[in-house]
Amino acid sequence: RRSRGFRLTPSTLSQNSHTSCTMSTIGRGKGVVILSTSAAKLGEHDTGVWLEEVATPYYLFKDAGLKVTLASIAGGEPPVDKGSKSGGFYTADCKKFDGDEEAQKLFKDTVKLETLSSTITDYDALYLAGGHGTCTDFVDNKVLDKAISDAYASGKTVVAADCHGPVGICGAVKANGEPLVKGLEVSGFTDSEEKAVKLEKLVPFMLETKLKDLGGKFNGVADWQVCVSCDTSGDGVLVTGQNPGSSLACAQKVLEQIKALSN
Repeated sequence: RRSRGFRLTPSTLSQNSHTSCTMSTIGRGKGVVILSTSAAKLGEHDTGVWLEEVATPYYLFKDAGLKVTLASIAGGEPPVDKGSKSGGFYTADCKKFDGDEEAQKLFKDTVKLETLSSTITDYDALYLAGGHGTCTDFVDNKVLDKAISDAYASGKTVVAADCHGPVGICGAVKANGEPLVKGLEVSGFTDSEEKAVKLEKLVPFMLETKLKDLGGKFNGVADWQVCVSCDTSGDGVLVTGQNPGSSLACAQKVLEQIKALSN
């Protein structure tokens, strides 16, 4: 199971549709927790969770036969970044999610992270959705730090994060106390992308730089292209994606790792 970084580009993966999945229920645990921010603001900037980064993994995991638990930092309905419901960002999965009665019931009443953090290793994966709201309540969050650290140390619960979701893994540590990402292949929203959306002066840190400073082996590609890293070289499994367009590839890699761990 020991492994390396893994990267995808648009030439190797279509983001337009999900891979057909005929497998039965998989996994050895209670399914996947998709965690959203509960923060509607980053300073004075309106934000929230980026919808694609919830909707796309939700359907991929659900279609694969996994139970999906929607959670958030504070519980209840997470704020959604309006930008993720505009133009081309409002993908088919997003539209489906908004019109899906079952999905909306779960999303409007997400589980508070604190209520499931102590049993996080019972789940197959903890998946951190992005959006700039994470820069507010994923940072210096002791409950989240412990949940991620415990999941990774278990060796059986995949830790995953896409876009700004990796903000949440910056405070997590390995069993020896070192930063979780130290020596691991990792991706996330790049410094170039942060500057492109003109929020570099509002974020608590530039994510790419932070991950590198923590000792992570950062993998990134050109702005808005697909990039996913998967590292199984340590005690656990870490899967990370660069941006919203990487959400499908990131979720697919998580599913692959769940299958591998359940064999």
